Amino acid sequence: MADPTDILNWRRIDRRITTSGQPTEAQLAQIKDLGATVIVNLGPHSNDGALDDERGTVEGLGMRYVYIPVDFENPTQQDFDQFCSALEQTADTRVHVHCIYNARVSAFFYRYAREGRGGSEADQFAVMDGIWRPGGVWADFIGKTEDTGLENRFLGYEY
Repeated sequence: MADPTDILNWRRIDRRITTSGQPTEAQLAQIKDLGATVIVNLGPHSNDGALDDERGTVEGLGMRYVYIPVDFENPTQQDFDQFCSALEQTADTRVHVHCIYNARVSAFFYRYAREGRGGSEADQFAVMDGIWRPGGVWADFIGKTEDTGLENRFLGYEY
């Protein structure tokens, strides 16, 4: 089965990891059909566009649900540690990681690669840059302090 083209900011990190913005219930079923057995959600349930009962939908499809609600205004080291732990605990399975827009997720994967934990830093920068360019607290979070004084910029809106 080919990667879906209708899921917001869909990206394939490697053979076992995919990412995106918020999938619909039907799209979660598509992701399962691609072989995913774990869904990791970094987007708070309170965000506009979040599913009413994502955990119930994911578990109803027979997948495991990991919820790490990252405050967009304040990503923390604890959030990142939980993300790293989730990836380590699912090292032998197919995983889909999402948030609302794939901004949080792409930044987390960039930092993950930048810290030498897995993946290519250049590849993960390209994925992130194809979605957004973090500024402010996000620039600090990913270690690009030269961009701390900039606003977040989103592809198609501000660059």
